[in-house]
Amino acid sequence: MNYDEMKEKLQGRLKPSRFAHSIGVAETSVILARRFNVDVKKAEIAGLLHDCARQYPNEQMLEEANKRNISYGPVEKNMPLLLHGYIGAQLIGEEYGVHDREIAQSIYRHTVGGASMTDLDKIIYFADMIEPGRSYPGVDELRALARSASLDEMVFAGLTQSIKFVINKGHLIHPDTVIARNELLIKLHENI
Repeated sequence: MNYDEMKEKLQGRLKPSRFAHSIGVAETSVILARRFNVDVKKAEIAGLLHDCARQYPNEQMLEEANKRNISYGPVEKNMPLLLHGYIGAQLIGEEYGVHDREIAQSIYRHTVGGASMTDLDKIIYFADMIEPGRSYPGVDELRALARSASLDEMVFAGLTQSIKFVINKGHLIHPDTVIARNELLIKLHENI
């Protein structure tokens, strides 16, 4: 399946606002991939398909994860929307013919991050936060970082902002987000 076919299929499965967001993430991923010398085609495909599992309603996420033998913990059980990245990482092979491990991993990690994130993981995570359709306090500062900061600096800022947002909402913080942020903080301090 080529990119245009993937796009057409995805459009038929997502609500219009989610599809527009996916296009925005794909375009932003391409810009970031060029800036950071990452495979542009992989970034574009991962950006397009990162939310493909959002075709399922939130209340169906646990069932879809169970059908695919996807393991999850108490955080996902209490916040099943977080499972859409894990499900999407498998769905790209099932429905879109994408069997690239790097793309799958970046989709798996795009919501909460994870240990030892690759540059592609970081690009998809951050593009999801700053694509042009996003509007929330602090997004302009993150967009500015995308033009000037290192990849690690901008993703660190994104993870930090995400944790603050989740705390302010009174929600659970996923341990993978904390791990990703701590790894980047250590790495950034080592580079000073």
